[in-house]
Amino acid sequence: MAEAQRIDGQAIALAVRRRVADAAARLRAKYGFNPGLAAVLVGDDPASRIYVRNKHRACEAAGLGTFEHELPGEAGEAAVLDLVAALGRDDSVDGILVQLPLPPQIAPRRVIAAISPDKDVDGFHALNIGRLWSGEPSLVPCTAQGAMMLIETVCPNLAGANAVVLGRSAVVGRPLAALLLAANCTVTLAHSKTRNAAELCRSADVLIAAVGQPALVTASWIKPGAIVIDVGINRVSTTAGGARLVGDVDTEAALAVAAAITPVPGGVGPMTIACLLRNTVLAACRRRGLPDPEGL
Repeated sequence: MAEAQRIDGQAIALAVRRRVADAAARLRAKYGFNPGLAAVLVGDDPASRIYVRNKHRACEAAGLGTFEHELPGEAGEAAVLDLVAALGRDDSVDGILVQLPLPPQIAPRRVIAAISPDKDVDGFHALNIGRLWSGEPSLVPCTAQGAMMLIETVCPNLAGANAVVLGRSAVVGRPLAALLLAANCTVTLAHSKTRNAAELCRSADVLIAAVGQPALVTASWIKPGAIVIDVGINRVSTTAGGARLVGDVDTEAALAVAAAITPVPGGVGPMTIACLLRNTVLAACRRRGLPDPEGL
């Protein structure tokens, strides 16, 4: 059997970002507005600061409006809710992103619930979750949407495929299950309490690993010819005393069994920000009663 195709998430994400830039340019030319994303950062978590900076740069590169709001780590929940409410009233803001995690004195669920569903570009609001599972147009969590887009690059017609999602998080596992179901897959959502998980995964035509355990999925878990999407990003120590990123799948072993697989890094990761930009443009159009941009 030939070695599996490595799905190039970097290249596919770049194509999405180009389509976003083209759509934003058309909206500016035809309707006179520019989609805008507001990011809220509370505290000074180094990883969160890097994520927000990367999102800001991606917006600028795509020609989107970008607004950054920072609050000190000791800010109270009321201050965050007031800022979210103000952004909800601001017509130049089409997407609101509150960077997680939040300091312990702030309840993430209350903040997410306060974001206008029409500006909820993370796709975490209960109304967007309900719309997704009901099969209605919604803003979909970005990593889940990105993983789905990668699957469709190697298998545009998923009807009838057996899909196993390993991991039931609200950010990836559950929304991916909904997307796969909408694509007419037969979907199994597995998790830490699932019995015989390896045997279940071996039945999958499409296997998504999103559990946060380094190299949990070995070659023996994979059906020959399956599509494998590795969402895991785990930092592990090297023998030289450094660290490297690995996924939830033993990639080198899986290459001999699978038909296609996403590498880590360079697979699902780049798609997350690309889909955040995409959601911002979709939100901008839907708020104004405009159709979704063609080809986005």
